[in-house]
Amino acid sequence: MMQMRRPPRVSMSRCLGVFLFIGCFLVPASLARFIVEKNSLRVTSPEKIKGTYDTAIGNFGIPKYGGSMAGVVVYPKDNKNGCREFAEFGISFKSKAGALPTFVLVDRGDCFFALKVWNVQKAGASAVLVADDIDEALITMDTPQEDGSSAKYVENITIPSALIEKSFSDILKKSLSNGDMVNVNLDWREAVPHPDDRVEYELWTNSNDECGVKCDMLMEFVKDFKGAAQILERGGYTQFTPHYITWYCPQAFTLSRQCKSQCINHGRYCAPDPEQDFSIGYEGKDVVLENLRQLCVYKVANETHRPWTWWDYVTDFQIRCPMKEKKYNKECSDSVIRSLGLDMKKIEKCMGDPDADSDNPVLKEEQDAQVGKGTRGDVTILPTLVVNNRQYRGKLAKGAVLKAICSGFEETTEPAVCLTGDVESNECLENNGGCWKDNVANITACKDTFRGRVCECPLVDGVQFKGDGYSHCEVSGPGRCKINNGGCWHESREGHAFSACLDVDGGKCQCPSGFKGDGKNSCEDIDECKEKKACQCAECSCKNTWGSYDCSCSGGLLYIRDHDTCIGKAAASNEVRSAWAAVWVIFIGLGMAAGGGYLIYKYRLRSYMDSEIRAIMAQYMPLESQAEVPNHLGDQHA
Repeated sequence: MMQMRRPPRVSMSRCLGVFLFIGCFLVPASLARFIVEKNSLRVTSPEKIKGTYDTAIGNFGIPKYGGSMAGVVVYPKDNKNGCREFAEFGISFKSKAGALPTFVLVDRGDCFFALKVWNVQKAGASAVLVADDIDEALITMDTPQEDGSSAKYVENITIPSALIEKSFSDILKKSLSNGDMVNVNLDWREAVPHPDDRVEYELWTNSNDECGVKCDMLMEFVKDFKGAAQILERGGYTQFTPHYITWYCPQAFTLSRQCKSQCINHGRYCAPDPEQDFSIGYEGKDVVLENLRQLCVYKVANETHRPWTWWDYVTDFQIRCPMKEKKYNKECSDSVIRSLGLDMKKIEKCMGDPDADSDNPVLKEEQDAQVGKGTRGDVTILPTLVVNNRQYRGKLAKGAVLKAICSGFEETTEPAVCLTGDVESNECLENNGGCWKDNVANITACKDTFRGRVCECPLVDGVQFKGDGYSHCEVSGPGRCKINNGGCWHESREGHAFSACLDVDGGKCQCPSGFKGDGKNSCEDIDECKEKKACQCAECSCKNTWGSYDCSCSGGLLYIRDHDTCIGKAAASNEVRSAWAAVWVIFIGLGMAAGGGYLIYKYRLRSYMDSEIRAIMAQYMPLESQAEVPNHLGDQHA
């Protein structure tokens, strides 16, 4: 079985029947126009078949937009159609060191195009040429309808592929059978026009996040590509326009339950039911309304010269408002719009009345744009990327798409993002990136990354914040009270400050002594006097203060807080005198001990000094306690 992309040939009567389940194209299918995007393949040897031939770019893998690839063609003896793994036949196409890359030629037929390319890629080849088996104009090799078995390998195809005409493939096969070495150059440099120093590109997308593999791929691409897209747009290098496909309901069915659930404006603009079940979940008209809202977000943002905000809105809406969580609604959308600082009233005015029996100018413009003009064919599938009016072919991945866009610049005018692999921007500088921010503590959840900003609750001074990062973050764990009092109540009055933050049991908010409340939003002063929690003695007089109380006694008595009682001044004086007497006894005792120690020290010091002096004096004169030494020098003899 083969999977290909041909101009649709579905009759209008069939379209009317299919609409009851999935809707009908705006353009009659019999008139739809599909454009095959081409690149060129140049044979450089042998001499007898030299020349340039057209090929059709495959709609999967990663074409080398803006570049070229030289290689040598190989036509396998076994498994010629590539429908089985080449390892089963002991075949490898991996090039030896220093050799040209291998281009494998396989025959069309018997299995999906993508499966052929996948099997060749696993065998080590660098590119695939698929030989058509009938004489016809070139068609685009497309991916198979998504299912569990094909989605994985299609997603992992990274080598480029192209379909070649039967007549050209016959020439290649004959030359190879004669033992010739066929060298070729596959060229994508002219696949995208590059007339000037600005690239215009558009993405045909959808807000539905429950349509299977295609939706998952599209959402992942939008999030991944956002950073690069915003850099290009901010720098004025590109002009990006988002588009959304809608269908119309045939006049005969506008009053049917199916049309009413899938369409707005009396059947003029429709989308398939997300679950393909009209009795459960969201309806097609919910998707149309969100598509319309996203178009108006772009238009309003563009009016304020911030068209790149569209990327922030759609990525945030996907994260915050998924269908699975039952958040795919206007309320959730409005919260995203507010976080990005967009004018809600202008967006609602742009959307118009979905119940009006008249055209919606924004969606009517979209339906007109679906019709192909110039070198671009009709847009009938999602997602579709168009660069400089040429439909992009290949995997919808950041690196591949960026290369295609960069190939659309006039040579030598490419921005820096096209010349390096480093794409950086600081989206947190504007409106805090639409993320949560604590203005008091100047803490933000906005984090700038290679792929654009993300809203993640931060880690500050070893304290982790937790929350969704968009509308709220709160501190948790040890040390939380250091950051804005852990999000708990705190207040200062007349030089006194109280906080309800406690760093115990993982952290909690609890009103301090003298207050009552939830500890988070409020703590109210307790009137200890009214609640009979203080000054209970008969002679006591109570006065409430903020966070505490003052108690006085009548009759000249003194209040003792520790015992909550009043005592007479005489008793108090005796207690005070007794206390002071004890203190004086201690001081006198310490003084006497210090004096005695000093006298002993002085006595020992003087005794030591005396003995030292006596020893020195004895060397020069006899002391009283020593015998006189005879002087022999005084005897004179004749």
